[in-house]
Amino acid sequence: MMVSFKQLALGVSLLAMGGGAGMIANAYLRDRLAQQPLTFQLAPSSPVSISANTTTGATFISDAVDRVGPAVVRINATRRVASAAPEAFQNPVFKRFFGDQLPAPDDRLERGTGSGFILTADGRLVTNAHVVEGADTVEVTLKDGRSFTGKVLGLDPVTDVAAIKIESSRLPTVVLGKSATVNPGQWAIAIGNPLGLDNTVTVGIVSAKNRSSSQVGVPDKRVSFIQTDAAINPGNSGGPLLNDRGEVIGMNTAIRADAQGLGFAIPIETAQRSFEQLFSQGRVDHPFLGIQMVDLTPSLRKELAQDLESNVTVTQDRGVLVARVAENSPAAQGGLRQGDIIQKIDGTPVQTASDVQARVEASNIGTALEIEIKRDTQIQTVRVRPGAYPAQ
Repeated sequence: MMVSFKQLALGVSLLAMGGGAGMIANAYLRDRLAQQPLTFQLAPSSPVSISANTTTGATFISDAVDRVGPAVVRINATRRVASAAPEAFQNPVFKRFFGDQLPAPDDRLERGTGSGFILTADGRLVTNAHVVEGADTVEVTLKDGRSFTGKVLGLDPVTDVAAIKIESSRLPTVVLGKSATVNPGQWAIAIGNPLGLDNTVTVGIVSAKNRSSSQVGVPDKRVSFIQTDAAINPGNSGGPLLNDRGEVIGMNTAIRADAQGLGFAIPIETAQRSFEQLFSQGRVDHPFLGIQMVDLTPSLRKELAQDLESNVTVTQDRGVLVARVAENSPAAQGGLRQGDIIQKIDGTPVQTASDVQARVEASNIGTALEIEIKRDTQIQTVRVRPGAYPAQ
């Protein structure tokens, strides 16, 4: 079936834009901590043995769990939701007699459970935004049984990260590692509370890196996910993914409901960029171009060439095609057009839409990006100043 260029533009993910606004923080989430530097425990550089202790039976897995487990928390979020009026009351006959005086619906409570991990001894912790979005109350329970009321300081729907504070001291904390140095085939350990089963540990490997948001099935996010076959289930959301040293390399966040052994985690570097801003200013400022993109393939090029409605000439089989430019966006103001093929950003070649997304996310709002494009058969350079990702 032939795909028109117009259909293509409407169907691709908003990679550079980050997609729709998705979950929106309520006003009560805007409370902020007093300005103070964040201090996170950094990963050690010395190697860790993964052989089992012949005396105790301990392995690198049990050692990692012993170190990190106390800093993994259970998060219970409660939301009050107004029930819809009974369906019968929507009947035109009822409306004619009762008008706007329909019986008031009763509110109902929705409860959800997720996981999180503690960053600092004074009670700063993180989880997924979708775990606490819209919550009226957040209860944080530690492995030792202590329970605290959590205050959501801010959440970022674009990366699905939320920052929470509990009032305590001398709390156990995690050690942050680096996902950039992790390779497929290396160990992965997940800790969390799947299906209400607290402190569950699962083990697997890193199956792949740099899975795009569209591949994972959450196109409104701006994340290149880590894929793992360590078992992840509902309730694991927000918990840590560890390497063989017990260092946090990701935040478990998504599964594919139509598959087994396909779990996904937000790389810790991505999560850290978000939660540091959430703790300091209650929001995250994401650079924004305002384009939709798609990876070129030989078959897509052929389909576009046969599209009689398209006025775009594509002369290559690979690259990043600009499928749509939002009106009045930074990209439009900088001169990008539908049909441009992005070749380089600030001199660095880009091969996929995920590459472009990563370059934009690492840029600064207001600082011009030199974007080399191929337009028809000509190579050109445009300067685009990323704006702040729109709240709506």
